[in-house]
Amino acid sequence: MISPASLSPFEAAARLEEFTVIDVRAPGEYASGHVPGALNIPLDRLPEAVPALKSASARGSLLMVCASGVRSTRACEILADADIDAATLAGGTSAWEGDGHGLERPAGARATWPMERQVRFAAGSLVVAGLVAGRRLPAARWLSAGIGAGLVYSAVTDSCGMAAALARLPHNRAPHQAAGLDATLDTLQG
Repeated sequence: MISPASLSPFEAAARLEEFTVIDVRAPGEYASGHVPGALNIPLDRLPEAVPALKSASARGSLLMVCASGVRSTRACEILADADIDAATLAGGTSAWEGDGHGLERPAGARATWPMERQVRFAAGSLVVAGLVAGRRLPAARWLSAGIGAGLVYSAVTDSCGMAAALARLPHNRAPHQAAGLDATLDTLQG
Protein backbone atom coordinates (compact mmCIF):
# COMPACT_ATOMS: atom_id res chain seq x y z
CA MET A 1 0.00 0.00 0.00
CA ILE A 2 1.22 3.50 -0.82
CA SER A 3 1.58 5.68 2.24
CA PRO A 4 -0.66 8.76 2.30
CA ALA A 5 0.60 12.24 1.58
CA SER A 6 1.81 13.90 4.76
CA LEU A 7 1.79 17.66 5.23
CA SER A 8 3.73 19.53 7.87
CA PRO A 9 1.79 22.02 10.01
CA PHE A 10 3.43 24.85 8.02
CA GLU A 11 2.34 23.33 4.68
CA ALA A 12 -1.16 22.57 5.94
CA ALA A 13 -1.64 26.05 7.42
CA ALA A 14 -0.60 27.70 4.16
CA ARG A 15 -3.23 25.68 2.27
CA LEU A 16 -5.88 25.23 4.99
CA GLU A 17 -8.64 26.88 2.92
CA GLU A 18 -8.16 24.23 0.20
CA PHE A 19 -9.04 21.37 2.54
CA THR A 20 -12.03 19.81 4.17
CA VAL A 21 -10.39 19.01 7.49
CA ILE A 22 -11.53 15.86 9.28
CA ASP A 23 -10.44 15.21 12.88
CA VAL A 24 -10.60 11.47 13.62
CA ARG A 25 -10.09 11.69 17.39
CA ALA A 26 -12.75 10.85 19.98
CA PRO A 27 -15.36 13.62 20.40
CA GLY A 28 -13.99 14.59 23.83
CA GLU A 29 -10.49 15.00 22.41
CA TYR A 30 -11.87 17.02 19.49
CA ALA A 31 -13.83 19.29 21.85
CA SER A 32 -10.71 20.04 23.88
CA GLY A 33 -9.11 21.72 20.83
CA HIS A 34 -8.96 21.10 17.08
CA VAL A 35 -7.59 22.59 13.87
CA PRO A 36 -9.81 25.54 12.87
CA GLY A 37 -12.74 24.44 10.74
CA ALA A 38 -12.20 20.71 11.35
CA LEU A 39 -15.17 18.39 11.40
CA ASN A 40 -15.18 15.42 13.79
CA ILE A 41 -15.57 11.86 12.54
CA PRO A 42 -14.06 9.44 15.07
CA LEU A 43 -11.86 6.78 13.49
CA ASP A 44 -14.16 3.97 14.61
CA ARG A 45 -17.07 5.66 12.78
CA LEU A 46 -15.12 6.36 9.58
CA PRO A 47 -16.49 3.41 7.56
CA GLU A 48 -20.05 4.73 7.83
CA ALA A 49 -18.84 8.17 6.73
CA VAL A 50 -17.18 6.94 3.51
CA PRO A 51 -20.06 7.97 1.16
CA ALA A 52 -20.12 11.51 2.59
CA LEU A 53 -16.32 11.74 2.45
CA LYS A 54 -16.36 10.56 -1.17
CA SER A 55 -18.80 13.38 -1.95
CA ALA A 56 -16.65 15.92 -0.09
CA SER A 57 -13.47 14.73 -1.82
CA ALA A 58 -15.10 15.31 -5.22
CA ARG A 59 -15.32 19.02 -4.29
CA GLY A 60 -11.82 19.37 -2.84
CA SER A 61 -8.97 17.79 -0.93
CA LEU A 62 -9.33 16.08 2.44
CA LEU A 63 -6.90 16.58 5.32
CA MET A 64 -7.13 13.99 8.09
CA VAL A 65 -6.02 15.04 11.59
CA CYS A 66 -5.57 13.37 14.98
CA ALA A 67 -3.39 14.07 18.02
CA SER A 68 -0.11 12.68 16.69
CA GLY A 69 -0.66 11.51 13.12
CA VAL A 70 -1.09 7.79 13.82
CA ARG A 71 -4.90 7.63 13.64
CA SER A 72 -5.07 10.10 10.74
CA THR A 73 -2.62 7.95 8.77
CA ARG A 74 -4.85 4.93 9.47
CA ALA A 75 -7.86 6.99 8.34
CA CYS A 76 -6.08 7.80 5.06
CA GLU A 77 -5.45 4.09 4.52
CA ILE A 78 -9.14 3.28 5.10
CA LEU A 79 -10.13 6.01 2.66
CA ALA A 80 -7.57 4.84 0.09
CA ASP A 81 -9.23 1.42 0.19
CA ALA A 82 -12.44 3.22 -0.82
CA ASP A 83 -10.63 5.12 -3.63
CA ILE A 84 -10.66 8.41 -1.72
CA ASP A 85 -7.47 10.49 -1.66
CA ALA A 86 -6.62 12.21 1.61
CA ALA A 87 -3.54 13.70 3.22
CA THR A 88 -2.55 13.51 6.87
CA LEU A 89 -1.27 16.26 9.14
CA ALA A 90 2.22 15.14 10.24
CA GLY A 91 2.43 15.20 14.02
CA GLY A 92 -1.28 15.96 14.38
CA THR A 93 -2.73 18.69 16.55
CA SER A 94 0.28 18.43 18.87
CA ALA A 95 2.61 19.50 16.06
CA TRP A 96 0.06 22.04 14.80
CA GLU A 97 -0.09 23.77 18.17
CA GLY A 98 3.66 23.33 18.73
CA ASP A 99 4.28 25.14 15.44
CA GLY A 100 2.41 28.17 16.80
CA HIS A 101 -0.96 27.62 15.12
CA GLY A 102 -4.05 28.05 17.23
CA LEU A 103 -6.68 25.44 18.00
CA GLU A 104 -10.42 26.07 18.13
CA ARG A 105 -11.86 25.32 21.54
CA PRO A 106 -15.62 25.43 21.97
CA ALA A 107 -16.83 27.51 24.90
CA GLY A 108 -17.25 25.38 28.00
CA ALA A 109 -15.30 22.41 26.59
CA ARG A 110 -13.16 20.62 29.12
CA ALA A 111 -9.67 19.41 28.37
CA THR A 112 -9.39 15.68 27.75
CA TRP A 113 -6.11 13.80 27.68
CA PRO A 114 -5.02 12.63 24.22
CA MET A 115 -6.05 9.01 23.61
CA GLU A 116 -2.44 7.77 23.55
CA ARG A 117 -1.95 9.18 27.05
CA GLN A 118 -5.21 7.63 28.27
CA VAL A 119 -4.11 4.24 26.91
CA ARG A 120 -0.69 4.49 28.59
CA PHE A 121 -2.33 5.43 31.90
CA ALA A 122 -4.93 2.65 31.75
CA ALA A 123 -2.46 -0.02 30.61
CA GLY A 124 0.15 0.98 33.20
CA SER A 125 -2.44 1.08 35.98
CA LEU A 126 -3.75 -2.37 35.08
CA VAL A 127 -0.24 -3.85 34.92
CA VAL A 128 0.62 -2.42 38.35
CA ALA A 129 -2.74 -3.57 39.78
CA GLY A 130 -2.13 -7.09 38.46
CA LEU A 131 1.35 -7.21 39.99
CA VAL A 132 0.22 -5.82 43.37
CA ALA A 133 -2.80 -8.12 43.54
CA GLY A 134 -0.54 -10.98 42.47
CA ARG A 135 1.30 -10.77 45.78
CA ARG A 136 -1.80 -12.18 47.51
CA LEU A 137 -3.46 -13.96 44.62
CA PRO A 138 -0.86 -15.24 42.12
CA ALA A 139 -3.47 -15.72 39.40
CA ALA A 140 -3.97 -11.93 39.31
CA ARG A 141 -0.61 -11.65 37.53
CA TRP A 142 -2.39 -12.92 34.44
CA LEU A 143 -3.99 -9.46 34.22
CA SER A 144 -0.54 -7.95 33.73
CA ALA A 145 0.35 -10.63 31.20
CA GLY A 146 -2.90 -10.04 29.32
CA ILE A 147 -2.32 -6.29 29.13
CA GLY A 148 1.26 -6.87 27.94
CA ALA A 149 0.03 -9.29 25.26
CA GLY A 150 -2.63 -6.77 24.21
CA LEU A 151 0.02 -4.07 23.83
CA VAL A 152 2.15 -6.37 21.67
CA TYR A 153 -0.89 -7.22 19.52
CA SER A 154 -1.71 -3.51 19.27
CA ALA A 155 1.79 -2.72 18.02
CA VAL A 156 1.85 -5.57 15.51
CA THR A 157 -1.60 -4.79 14.05
CA ASP A 158 -1.37 -1.00 14.45
CA SER A 159 -4.78 -1.03 16.12
CA CYS A 160 -5.81 -0.49 19.70
CA GLY A 161 -8.76 -2.17 21.34
CA MET A 162 -8.13 -0.31 24.58
CA ALA A 163 -8.39 3.04 22.78
CA ALA A 164 -11.67 1.93 21.21
CA ALA A 165 -13.00 1.02 24.66
CA LEU A 166 -11.74 4.23 26.29
CA ALA A 167 -13.31 6.33 23.51
CA ARG A 168 -16.72 5.17 24.75
CA LEU A 169 -16.22 6.56 28.26
CA PRO A 170 -18.32 9.62 29.15
CA HIS A 171 -15.38 12.06 29.28
CA ASN A 172 -14.47 11.13 25.69
CA ARG A 173 -17.94 11.73 24.31
CA ALA A 174 -19.01 14.94 22.65
CA PRO A 175 -20.55 17.63 24.82
CA HIS A 176 -24.33 17.87 24.47
CA GLN A 177 -24.16 21.04 22.39
CA ALA A 178 -21.73 19.56 19.86
CA ALA A 179 -23.02 18.52 16.46
CA GLY A 180 -23.48 14.79 16.09
CA LEU A 181 -22.10 12.57 13.38
CA ASP A 182 -25.30 12.79 11.33
CA ALA A 183 -25.02 16.59 11.19
CA THR A 184 -21.36 16.30 10.19
CA LEU A 185 -22.20 13.84 7.42
CA ASP A 186 -24.97 16.16 6.17
CA THR A 187 -22.45 19.00 6.03
CA LEU A 188 -20.04 16.84 4.02
CA GLN A 189 -22.75 15.80 1.56
CA GLY A 190 -23.31 19.56 1.01
